[in-house]
Amino acid sequence: MDNTAKLGLIFVSVAVFFWGILPIALKLSGRFIDPVTLTWFRFLMAFVVTLLLQWRFGQLRQFSLLIRADWLKLCLAGTLLMFNYVSFVYSLDYLAPGTAQLNFQTAPFFLAFGGVLLFKERLNAVQLTCFATLAIGMLMFFHPNLNVGNADNHQIMLGVLIVQFSVLSWTSYALLQKSLGPKLSPSNVLLFIYGLGIFAMAPFSDFGHFELMSLSDWGVVVFCGANTLIAYGCFGQAMKYWPTAQVSAMLALTPVLSFSATAIVVSLGWWSDTFSADNLDGLSLSGIALIIFSVFAVQIWPLYVKRKQFRLG
Repeated sequence: MDNTAKLGLIFVSVAVFFWGILPIALKLSGRFIDPVTLTWFRFLMAFVVTLLLQWRFGQLRQFSLLIRADWLKLCLAGTLLMFNYVSFVYSLDYLAPGTAQLNFQTAPFFLAFGGVLLFKERLNAVQLTCFATLAIGMLMFFHPNLNVGNADNHQIMLGVLIVQFSVLSWTSYALLQKSLGPKLSPSNVLLFIYGLGIFAMAPFSDFGHFELMSLSDWGVVVFCGANTLIAYGCFGQAMKYWPTAQVSAMLALTPVLSFSATAIVVSLGWWSDTFSADNLDGLSLSGIALIIFSVFAVQIWPLYVKRKQFRLG
């Protein structure tokens, strides 16, 4: 594995880890702050840190090279990412964290095929098969959540629709960010988006929440802000070093990590009034194995093909 591939693996792994544990913090934040105000704070925290880093390393001059079309792409990407942040938090009012992550897993597929359509990336038969087994594995893993029983179907459907809106917003943002790669570093793209979000969401934010928050509440909010900074920064770098299809396949591990983190929280008895145990039977565990196998197959196959071509050459 060359240095570029290693860097891509490191960055996407960090992003997956932080996105996997994020729904727990978002669920907790719903007890004391609204989604718009929380997103405003996350953007503010990420903006300040990113601005200082970009200024320190002399990267801000990249903005002087942009043309009007690039600025329009940046504005659209920023708007879409704001929609993604806010709508996903709202969906947690209707769905459990694991269920929300289940419905968000259409994102890797949209992202992979977006790479094919917009960036002419190629998916061979093996990779397409891996995406099919990914879908099967997800259905196996989440099958207890697919049976809504006597639950409020209207509430669940509303939650699913909100998540799918969040998925489309996030996928479009990610593809726009990749298209800006030749002119702007991922950090500069995010810097602009964070700045745009601060001004756009300020009129709709309720800053009175901050006066009423306890120390533990502040801990949750600051973690959400740090999560934004780390996860999106690493995701942007991963998109720079890896093809879209490989990044999207790794993202399929996010819900597995989310369910695992929730199970740990429940077993430790933390926030018992907010979280409950998920049902993971033999079929669900088999789904985990199939997801992990499919993800690694998508990563390994391009390396195998490259090495084979190298030997033949």
